[in-house]
Amino acid sequence: MQAATATERLTTLEPPPESSSKTFTRAFQDIVGGLRARELWGHLGWQDIKQRYRRSVIGPLWISISMGVTALGLGILYAVLFGNDLKTFLPYVTTGFLVWGFINGCITEGMDAFISNEGLIKHLPAPLTVYALRTVWRQTLMFLHNLVVYLIIIGIFFKWLAADNYTLTGKPCGTTGAGVCHPGLSAMWLTAIPAFLLLAVTGVWVTLLLGIISTRFRDIPQVINSLIQLFFYMTPIVWSPDVLFANPGHEWAHVLFQFNPLYHYVQIMRAPMIGQVASMTSWLAVIAMTVVGSALAVVAMRNYRSRVSYWV
Repeated sequence: MQAATATERLTTLEPPPESSSKTFTRAFQDIVGGLRARELWGHLGWQDIKQRYRRSVIGPLWISISMGVTALGLGILYAVLFGNDLKTFLPYVTTGFLVWGFINGCITEGMDAFISNEGLIKHLPAPLTVYALRTVWRQTLMFLHNLVVYLIIIGIFFKWLAADNYTLTGKPCGTTGAGVCHPGLSAMWLTAIPAFLLLAVTGVWVTLLLGIISTRFRDIPQVINSLIQLFFYMTPIVWSPDVLFANPGHEWAHVLFQFNPLYHYVQIMRAPMIGQVASMTSWLAVIAMTVVGSALAVVAMRNYRSRVSYWV
């Protein structure tokens, strides 16, 4: 009789409630909480820069010097190899390196965002989004340092970049082999501001998404780092699509950059900074990828946010 009563009680028990940590509400609370803690991630990001160049005489300016030397060397080399005009091609390469450095930093350092913050995650009751924002803020500070090199290059070659219908090949616009004609520097430069905001938002969702995946599967950073090298050469950074347009018969190669998502992120920001026009296709592609990527990051936060502290 007692056994039957116990069985009846077990069968009438309600199933245990689902964990409240796996909800979109908790995921959004984490994101909003991270955004509100701007003093925390702002201070941590700034300390990262100071710590990296501690006891250095010129400090973070080494970032700019390193990027400037690389851009100058490769700009001159590829200008000679492709027969481009150095006066317009060097600013093109420099600006490409500037934007690529931000994108590459958000991806490579974003994968280690939670792993490298293991101590803070286990002892500091802060939203996970704080560590993603810390990474993007650190890359933003480095971007601003590198912007010094861009301003110097633009100051030197402003005369040629501001010219109407300039070309990267140095040939007059409209002639055979001239390639694409660019309108020159204008008020369209201001469109680089919303472009950078889209890059920053992308940096946050990439850090959240890849950070969670890489924390669980430690081989992912090795795979992505290898792919990044491939995407660098496939993305028009040290070479220009104008070379393809200037040589008939190479139209098939357009697929190298038109279906390359990183090309569109680079182009929407680089183009206005050197007097070119970013196509509407690039803007729509970036907006679509930002929306889809942000949604995936929120789903990842919903399902695995509570497990990150155990995985690290």
